[in-house]
Amino acid sequence: MPSPRALLPRSTPAASGVSSRAVGALLDRLEARGVECHSMMIVRRGHVVAEGWWAPYSAERPHLLYSLTKSFTALAVGLAVGDGLLSLDDRVVDVLPEHVPDDVCEQGRRLTVHHLLSMTSGHDTDSLAQAWEREPADLVKGFLRVPFPFAEGTQHAYDNATTFVLARMVERVTGRGLPEWLDERLFGPMGIDPPEWDRVGSGATFGFHGLHLTTEAVAAFGELLLREGRWGDRRLVASEWVRAATGRHVETRPVGSSDVDYLNGYGYQFWISRHGYHGDGSFGQLCVVVPSHDLVVATTGAHTQSQVVLDAIWECLLPGIDQADPDDAILADRLRRLSLDPVRGCADGTSPIVAPIDGGWLVSLGPSLNVEVGHEVWRESAPLGRPVVARGAWLGDTFVADVYNITTPHRVRVVVAAGTATVTWNIEPLTGSDLATHLRAPLVTRPDVS
Repeated sequence: MPSPRALLPRSTPAASGVSSRAVGALLDRLEARGVECHSMMIVRRGHVVAEGWWAPYSAERPHLLYSLTKSFTALAVGLAVGDGLLSLDDRVVDVLPEHVPDDVCEQGRRLTVHHLLSMTSGHDTDSLAQAWEREPADLVKGFLRVPFPFAEGTQHAYDNATTFVLARMVERVTGRGLPEWLDERLFGPMGIDPPEWDRVGSGATFGFHGLHLTTEAVAAFGELLLREGRWGDRRLVASEWVRAATGRHVETRPVGSSDVDYLNGYGYQFWISRHGYHGDGSFGQLCVVVPSHDLVVATTGAHTQSQVVLDAIWECLLPGIDQADPDDAILADRLRRLSLDPVRGCADGTSPIVAPIDGGWLVSLGPSLNVEVGHEVWRESAPLGRPVVARGAWLGDTFVADVYNITTPHRVRVVVAAGTATVTWNIEPLTGSDLATHLRAPLVTRPDVS
């Protein structure tokens, strides 16, 4: 696969005022806490100063962003607002009248773009599941039918359905699909190739989830925010919108979490951090922007410890800003050698499910699902359209392989013993556990993720 086009210039840590030892301390902290990262990119003063991918993940691969997608949808809204096509005071019922239920309550009639962006519609929890149950064919209508325990604008509740509704509003006023709108106005001008989006059964994008981007594209997005909507010598997004989106609009409540960087308030699809702000997606997809330090950190991963990552950035990396040390080469070598632990064992063994091929095996996981697995090397295949990368070995009479759904946080461990294959997810996808579904591109499913 060709190397990705560079979106950001490169520099050494020392030349940009970043301590390599501080970056090393950050990596040490994450390793000690058992945080599975897939990639990390640190940008200071507009230059990439440290970047690394844990093999088999690599720079050219896009990665599923889960709810970090919401922050991109927020900019899509801002672009429509900047064009005069939408305003913060526009009501859902006016923009999407055919999606309004006959029994909509008065509060549902009052909900505006501002309420959706700030997740202050009045729901007390994520309404997605209830909305889907009430209106399986119309999530917007279902959202308006879920009861509102709080008055609009008074309480924040993390609510995926609000972003789904925003995506539909953007599409209505622009006449473009959300991907096409962002390709034209954001990704294209930034030099980002049109990305893949997962979709709901109707073919619409989730809006709150489903965008796949490379780590550098996420870092470039953070840099665009840091520069308040400017990309090089071009203004892509109004500075007023970036400030509005990344400013605090509502306090956040400790509902089942004491993670301090999620209790500092919420903007327009951004979390306010102790330092700056961040976009966040399940299992470690982060875009952290710290204007006070001219700093962006982008990460992907497969873990549930985003607060640990943020703590490490504040406690390990920030003290090394505006510092310099002689360890740049040591850090660069470490970053080149990052890897997740592969399965180790021998190449000998037999099973009706595992057929030898040159340099590895063809493993049958179903009538039409045959995955190529390498021995001592990662082997790529695309049995149902989406790439997977796999490596395995025989451990006595048992065959073990890790099969990475390489454009997502997810992988399965395949264990074959006594002619039977067992498949176990490292972290089960929020869109369901069926492996075949997640190997098709684009993934199409009901919108039941958080």
